[in-house]
Amino acid sequence: MRFFTQDQVSAHNCEADLWLSFLGTVCDVTPLVDQHKGDALLLPMVESAGQDVSSWFDPETRDVRKYVDPVTNCVRYYTPRGRFLHIPPAGPRSDWTTDVSEPWWRDERYQVGRLSAKTRWIRVINTLTSQEQRLQVCSEETMAEILQRYLRYNSHACSYTWKHHGVSLDMSRTLGENNVPDHDHELQHLRLDRDLFTPAVLLHFNDDLTES
Repeated sequence: MRFFTQDQVSAHNCEADLWLSFLGTVCDVTPLVDQHKGDALLLPMVESAGQDVSSWFDPETRDVRKYVDPVTNCVRYYTPRGRFLHIPPAGPRSDWTTDVSEPWWRDERYQVGRLSAKTRWIRVINTLTSQEQRLQVCSEETMAEILQRYLRYNSHACSYTWKHHGVSLDMSRTLGENNVPDHDHELQHLRLDRDLFTPAVLLHFNDDLTES
């Protein structure tokens, strides 16, 4: 997947499967946990497993926030929850490894995708079986990517034409680009339950069954 919901990130919340998101980037740092098992510098990361840690970073530099130490007048990394992996100590130390080529937050090897800026719910209704499935999706995803999310509920989803208000949807475009409205902000402003106004996408069966 190119985009993830916060709920998906939150599911990876233990040392054996640890994801973090920051400034829209989703990272799987499980290999680092395995590599540095028992290191105290993992503690802030483990405590924040499955969460968004954008507050640790400067949006402009995309680096860890910094401040000027009032005692030494030196620039230091601002880590109120404690130093974490790849953050250097405040002063010279003999046990600090300096051969880190890229800190984990800049290393593309740990980046698995992007955090959706806006998620939304849709109802996917199979007109052949009358089955309905509520699906949380990312606004940035194309219909083809949403189809991939839906495959767990219907392995033959590719054998259907996807429509909204009788119009076939372009699978290479997003919901918004297909004129499927997102009224979440308006509904929130009016204090209406958005679950009662979830847009529906209808699946119309074609005759060419795909292989399971």
